Amino acid sequence: MNEQQIELRHLRYFVAVAEELHFGHAAKRLHIAQPPLSQQIRKLEEEIGCALFVRSSRSVRLTAAGEALLDRARRTLERVRGDLETVRSVARGEMGTLTVGFVGSAMLTALPAVLGFYRQQYPGVQLRLREFHTAILMESLREGSTDIGFLRDADPAEDLTVEPVVTEHFVAVLPKGHRLARRAAVPVKELRDEPFVFFSRSAGNHAWQQTMRLCEEQGFLPHIVQEAPQWLTILRLVGAGLGVSIAPASVERIQDVGVVCRRLSPDGGQTSIGMAWRAQPLSPLVQGFCALARPMFGSQKSSHRGPR
Repeated sequence: MNEQQIELRHLRYFVAVAEELHFGHAAKRLHIAQPPLSQQIRKLEEEIGCALFVRSSRSVRLTAAGEALLDRARRTLERVRGDLETVRSVARGEMGTLTVGFVGSAMLTALPAVLGFYRQQYPGVQLRLREFHTAILMESLREGSTDIGFLRDADPAEDLTVEPVVTEHFVAVLPKGHRLARRAAVPVKELRDEPFVFFSRSAGNHAWQQTMRLCEEQGFLPHIVQEAPQWLTILRLVGAGLGVSIAPASVERIQDVGVVCRRLSPDGGQTSIGMAWRAQPLSPLVQGFCALARPMFGSQKSSHRGPR
């Protein structure tokens, strides 16, 4: 046996004998027969080049070299146990780094609660959060710089798996003093001549087309006088009188005193938030996050109310 042939089992055998100071007791502890144990200890001593035990017919005790090896062997075995447990934790999705990307409106859903609960359940995972527009988020998922994304009306993509987690209706967003603000429902055609505040098409082509289609079905295209990057900005600009908008119903949660949200008539169709990842075998981290997120989003869907 040379140095490369010393295995962890030899160190385990040595520690057991050193702690028991009795070959028979050590053999029982290790669930092996005593003769093979004695043979392995002798081979370990031969490889190291010195005696580890002083043996007599009545007792076994450690030599100075054995004392020195015992402390080091314990540390080696403990380090290996710790390293293996770390590997197992990674395999279970309990350690590592998970990057979650999202569009701003996803923060009006159950997503913040999901992220908080995930951090509690997986304290060993470094959770990185990044905010994007849908189009850029899709590219980040493809490149692998984001592990999971929450997209609004994502464009079809064969290389990404998109699982809808929130579905909601569109609403009209109006300044509080608008002529249509007192109606329970706003006919889409009544918005024909209104100036619109909306997000850029480059932020998400499919989401942009979803809204345009609502208006096209009523015989017009919105006259967009101002673009803005976030729904909060859009609502504040609407409240300031720059125009009206059409938005997901969840924006009602951030409306301020200058804005009202009203149902569209006819029903303006649906918009959805999708949980997305690369279409390939899932990492344990992604699997763990999805398993935790699904029931929490499902609970929100069952209790979601439309605009008042």
